[in-house]
Amino acid sequence: MTSYIGTATSRIDGHAKVTGGAKYAAEFNVPGLVHAFVVASTIAKGRILRIDASEALRVEGVIDVLTHEKRPRMADTDQAYKDDVAPEGTPFRPLYDGRILFNGQPVALVLAERWEIARLAASLVHVEYEQEAHVTDPYRQREAAFVLPEPAKSRGNAAEAFAAADVRHQGEYHVPIEHHNPMEPFASTVTWDGGGKLTVYDKTQGVQNVQRYVCSIFDMNPDDVRVVSPFVGGAFGSGLRPQYQVVLAVLAARALERSVRLVLTRQQMYSLGYRPAMIQRIELGATTGGTLNAITHDAITVTSQYEDFYRNETTWSGLLYKSANAQYTHKLTRLDLPTSCDMRGPSATTGVYALESAMDELAVALSLDPLELRLRCYSDRDQNNGDVPFSSKNLRECYRQGAEMFGWEKRNREPRSMRDGSELVGWGMATGVWEALQVPITVRIKLTANGHAEVACATSDIGTGTYTIMAQVAADALGLPLDNISIKLGDSTLPQSPVEGGSWIAASVSNGIVTTSNAIREELLRLAKRVPDSPFANATSDEVALADGRLVSRLDASRAISIADVMRVGAVDRIEQEKSTSFANDGKHAHNAHSALFAEVKVDEQLSVIRVTRIVSAVAAGRILNPKTAHSQVMGGVVWGIGMALHEETLIDHKFGRIMNANIAEYHVPVNADVHDIKVIFVEEQDHIVNPLGIKGLGEIGLVGVAAAIANAIYHATGKRVRDLPITLDKLQR
Repeated sequence: MTSYIGTATSRIDGHAKVTGGAKYAAEFNVPGLVHAFVVASTIAKGRILRIDASEALRVEGVIDVLTHEKRPRMADTDQAYKDDVAPEGTPFRPLYDGRILFNGQPVALVLAERWEIARLAASLVHVEYEQEAHVTDPYRQREAAFVLPEPAKSRGNAAEAFAAADVRHQGEYHVPIEHHNPMEPFASTVTWDGGGKLTVYDKTQGVQNVQRYVCSIFDMNPDDVRVVSPFVGGAFGSGLRPQYQVVLAVLAARALERSVRLVLTRQQMYSLGYRPAMIQRIELGATTGGTLNAITHDAITVTSQYEDFYRNETTWSGLLYKSANAQYTHKLTRLDLPTSCDMRGPSATTGVYALESAMDELAVALSLDPLELRLRCYSDRDQNNGDVPFSSKNLRECYRQGAEMFGWEKRNREPRSMRDGSELVGWGMATGVWEALQVPITVRIKLTANGHAEVACATSDIGTGTYTIMAQVAADALGLPLDNISIKLGDSTLPQSPVEGGSWIAASVSNGIVTTSNAIREELLRLAKRVPDSPFANATSDEVALADGRLVSRLDASRAISIADVMRVGAVDRIEQEKSTSFANDGKHAHNAHSALFAEVKVDEQLSVIRVTRIVSAVAAGRILNPKTAHSQVMGGVVWGIGMALHEETLIDHKFGRIMNANIAEYHVPVNADVHDIKVIFVEEQDHIVNPLGIKGLGEIGLVGVAAAIANAIYHATGKRVRDLPITLDKLQR
């Protein structure tokens, strides 16, 4: 029997994507489509005094201009604007009133017969404001930060242990605001059926989340709103929450009783959420032999004035390394910006950057190899949560295999000691860690007598390969060829799924498919017992399997009946099952994925130009469903890590509270010339505790630790320690 799980399988949706057959949110066309364009605020805080749309309305082809004073009714309670992943606070209500909360906030919506006309007319809408003093600089608000609940229980007395340590390190590490820049901009196409029912084609990581959100805001019956998102051109956390364009598109469709499309420009994408800036202070105390006795990790991060978004940035420190004494503090400060949000590897990417940079500095102070220090501080237990063992942790093997492939043993420990012509060569390493999360989910399977199965779930595929791994798991579980499996997802009318994020969907939906497949198998067994002289007359469901289009005995492979014959005898042409799957936590194990990163940089000695020439990423993440798409996930994370280390930074003119580099030309991300040799190793790791299939997610772990490995390599190359990202050539020349 062919086994698809664990084999390198090309994306089943790949042909549709490369030929243009895959439709994204802004590509669904209907007759009479109206085009919308957002007018954005030019101040960061205050209120609207007057909006003059008369000049815009005189443009031929303009249908209307919606404002907070001229629009259909919307809900007026905070609760109505709460989505599934909303933080505490008062959610932003687009076009609700005249208050300005951030620069770039939508203040009007121009509706026209053509997009070009709407854009032109938007430039003719004049808005008068009453400005108020604003603050967008986290360093100005540092003293105003307030303490959040303790992210994890401290242990021992970190202050005393640090003071008594033989070797001490203190450092402050800085991460700027970073913005998601997925290829597909946020867009919504809302089709009006003439009777008030809406189909919303939206760029989102959760169609059912958006559906509930729209119904709540507009007091609509769930049966009257369908949200569809079959393909997503990247999101990385920016699509977890419904963005304001979907509200505005629905608002316009209801106002005009016509179909409407709204696509945000790249510049307008910067008025959405972002990875929050972070100021972190780490103190490490150790013995001369490299035993870690004290960890203190403090962080200040940022949110908006109206919502309290944060993640536990500091607890990764006490999780990764063994220390009897650990203390964490997390503070939040408010800025006149949109609410920050999840961005790939939220909290771990930033928190581990600071920790792994500090560990490298401690290794230097101890005159120890950075890898050796990590091995001496290795922890087999989660000290943050009851000192429990991990369900699986093969990080030691990640270190070994990664170091061997990289050639780490050839590293000269002294900074500035390795050269390649006029370039200084540096080798650095770091550890990565992420949670192995899983969430309740429901899957429906329809199996037909001709051996075809349709697998349906409302989950999203944000480009990670969910279509493909769902098909692989279903093919194995149902004993069918891969080509006989069709996948339906990204539709709010399908069985329940949470938003896709946190690297939890692969594990959740795959195990969900197995649950429903087992129900299909049990139904086939029930029918097979009706077959005259059935070989399964006394068989239990655990004693049979589905393989090669047949119901087969696990005890004797010669005892088998084809699925077609079973269904013929049972007089059914289709078997349908819909089952929910949840994941119990025994509280006795921690569930995490781990990685080891090794990076080589070359730095021009005179110009300080930095090149990342090699990276090896060794990952232990349980059972790998598809090595091909998994490799792409991790490699993409490494590329993003290069961007975080060397390129990405949202620059704000604090006088105006406006982002200055809200475009791909000036918000730098890695391009082909920045990406060289990347090798990915999947370290074997069996985990029979985390879930029946032993799966851990891969979306986030590929990024965590990469920036620190590169920063540590730059120190090794130059002898210059830069603690604020991105590391640019001017910082090396100071």
